[in-house]
Amino acid sequence: MKDNINPSHYRQGKIEAIDAIEAATVNKKGLDAVCTANILKYIWRFEEKGGLEDLKKAQWYLSKMIQHNSSNEEFVHPDSAYAQPPAWSKL
Repeated sequence: MKDNINPSHYRQGKIEAIDAIEAATVNKKGLDAVCTANILKYIWRFEEKGGLEDLKKAQWYLSKMIQHNSSNEEFVHPDSAYAQPPAWSKL
């Protein structure tokens, strides 16, 4: 029987997309959380549902997230945490 509420393209093995999205957005807020959720959703399902169109949608949300964070002075690039040796290394 077809499940219109939770279709198979939102399950990969034993993992539900909603569970992966929840884990990926737990420490995010606002637009970053929305964009991350949508990026994951579209990449998660592209092979079984929307194909190239879903990848383009994911790309749109990623571009929006990059644009948003480029103008946000509080944004810290993940690699910048390793630019300086950790304080404990000087002990």
